[in-house]
Amino acid sequence: MAIEIAATSRKAQGTGASRRLRKANRVPGIVYGNSDPVAIELDHNTLYFALKKEAFHASVLSLDLDGKKETVLLRDFHMHPFRQQVLHIDFQRVVATKKIHMKVPLHFINSDIAPGVKSSGGIVSHVLNELDVACLPADLPTSIEVDLTSLTLNHPIHVSDVKLPKGVEVAGHHHASDAVATLQVPRGAVEAAATDAAEAAPAAKK
Repeated sequence: MAIEIAATSRKAQGTGASRRLRKANRVPGIVYGNSDPVAIELDHNTLYFALKKEAFHASVLSLDLDGKKETVLLRDFHMHPFRQQVLHIDFQRVVATKKIHMKVPLHFINSDIAPGVKSSGGIVSHVLNELDVACLPADLPTSIEVDLTSLTLNHPIHVSDVKLPKGVEVAGHHHASDAVATLQVPRGAVEAAATDAAEAAPAAKK
């Protein structure tokens, strides 16, 4: 079920008009793509809490604009430098038959049973936290799981190791050999291993 957000069109534009909207607890925005752009306004609090949800950033959204629903993607938004205030937001219309490009968050699983963690005391480092993908709107996942079961010290998880949902492909600047997750051994563990090796060497010569 698509996430729905309500908006109304606005005629007054410009810095002064946007300032008045924000004082009235409204957020100015725009919807563009596939037809003429439309200036819109949204309730600030509703939008603010929607933006806190991960799925809102990587889902096909249903925008109720003046009672008419449009299928859109969140493309950009601007926050106040120090206040908890949304200043502006952009949505892009989508067509069901055209592929879209989106950044999808990665969810890492099974880190606790990765060999490098269990046997080497390693710490998992997330090189990528999201992946650029291309797919039809209906195939867009809200997140992608990365299984760390095979992660070891010398064998990181690469983009090519990530299992993508049906209809989804890697896009953007990613390469198959790019690391997604690696294993780092704490300095203390390395020093302890070196000390153990040094102490074991004389014993081996006896």
